[in-house]
Amino acid sequence: MADPKEYTLFSGGANGAEAFFGEMAEQYGLNEVNFTFDGHSPARTRGLRPLTPEELARKDVSLHYVSNLLHRKFTNAKLMRSVLQTIMYQVDSSHEVFVVGTLREDGTIKGGTGWGAEFAKICNKPLYAFGQVRDGWFSWNHDKGEWDECAEPVIGHRHFCGTGTRFLEENGRKAIEDLFKRTFG
Repeated sequence: MADPKEYTLFSGGANGAEAFFGEMAEQYGLNEVNFTFDGHSPARTRGLRPLTPEELARKDVSLHYVSNLLHRKFTNAKLMRSVLQTIMYQVDSSHEVFVVGTLREDGTIKGGTGWGAEFAKICNKPLYAFGQVRDGWFSWNHDKGEWDECAEPVIGHRHFCGTGTRFLEENGRKAIEDLFKRTFG
């Protein structure tokens, strides 16, 4: 089994999947970094890493680009922009990304969570998604550009990102719980 003290979860600490990833990290003794910014109120307070306005600006991304990539409209609201910027820090800091949410037919993941998955694809990082509606794990096949059903993954890199929907269902909670149990026993 992996030594949990050598692992760090990078997340945003938001309600739902991110908060539950953090709870599991704390339960198993992993390090935890939750990126936040002024005016944001994350559910998790352990491992908070506030980003300065200058740091956020370094991850500025066109909301038009993100909207087109995810086939939905994102407003130019300061809060939404800052959330997307913190997601980029989560993914950049990790070597592997785990997402819990709703996989859409177009290959994206529903909501702001989808940006984390898309950014992981752009960065060519190992990417796993638990689809709550489909009730199973999928891995992103970078060569084919599509999701493949996969066996239940384990956390294989010491620096990993755990993100996902605010609307965590019971099967999503169990998927996260089992991911930690498989990896850290």
